[in-house]
Amino acid sequence: MNSTRYLYISLFSLGLVVFAVILQQVGYQGVNFLPCPLCILQRVGYLGIAISCFLAAGITPLRKLFHGLAVLFAGYGLSVAARQVWLLSHPEISCGIDPLETWINQFQLAQGLPWLFKADGLCSAKLPAILGLQVPEWSLFWFAVLLFVLLITFFRKSRS
Repeated sequence: MNSTRYLYISLFSLGLVVFAVILQQVGYQGVNFLPCPLCILQRVGYLGIAISCFLAAGITPLRKLFHGLAVLFAGYGLSVAARQVWLLSHPEISCGIDPLETWINQFQLAQGLPWLFKADGLCSAKLPAILGLQVPEWSLFWFAVLLFVLLITFFRKSRS
């Protein structure tokens, strides 16, 4: 994969995080989407993909290493999003305040950038659907697409 494609993936991943922050700050259909602990962990996955792809675009000798890291972040994000989608379909499992919320909110990043990393919502909260899907379902979809693209391109022979 060439540098331009890495930059596209990086910008796309950053765009998804920006969209999440807009949903959090501005809202949709009059509802602010407060991020839950699993949402914050998914943001970390998208940011990991973005940073890894950005570094892969800029540091050619270590491109495979950063590509591999992006694959790991995409797999991580996919698993977190899958857990949240499962929780959405089993709301009786949720017990209210998630202990993970306290743990995440103690990190320096959550205290320094609360608009990006502070968990305030419930993981099983049903919020308005966007184009027919809940936000965690969209996140699961995009992590799957990114993982697929990154895996296919990781094993493809590069054309010199």
